[in-house]
Amino acid sequence: MATYKAYSYEQSKLIPIHFDSQILPGTFEYTLSYLIDHEIDLSIVENRYNNDETGAPAYDPAILLKIVLFAYSRGIVSSRKIARCCKENVVFMALSADTGPISPQLRILFLLWVTRQRLCSAEPVFANIRNALGLARFTLRGKRKVDTQWKLYCIVHNLLKIHRFGPGFT
Repeated sequence: MATYKAYSYEQSKLIPIHFDSQILPGTFEYTLSYLIDHEIDLSIVENRYNNDETGAPAYDPAILLKIVLFAYSRGIVSSRKIARCCKENVVFMALSADTGPISPQLRILFLLWVTRQRLCSAEPVFANIRNALGLARFTLRGKRKVDTQWKLYCIVHNLLKIHRFGPGFT
């Protein structure tokens, strides 16, 4: 009978992690991070912050946007699950630079960015969003919240197309 080395999945190991080396070129998270850092104008959200002289430091809207869109691309829509991923998942930690929680302050960004930034494509997105992204039903209530959640899924759908086919597809 064969003899194997003993192993246990219940063990822990401390590993130094460099967040910049966790987001590899060619992956969706790299595309997402690049687009948010270099292509999307977040000044409309940044102008709403007025804590230069008083108040606590705010979370960077770019980081929050990266976390939310990456979570939606993985079918994670619950804010508690997203917060847990930011504590347990290395890719979420890398995208957030290990800064912490999700904030509802991004709602205005979604509403303004989605009406300005539309990608031209004649293909229906409904089947892709339902099957690939896992939207069997909306998890929020109320017309405005459902509309915002739908727009998040549409953004993720378009970002996945940009990742797969490049920014010049039509």
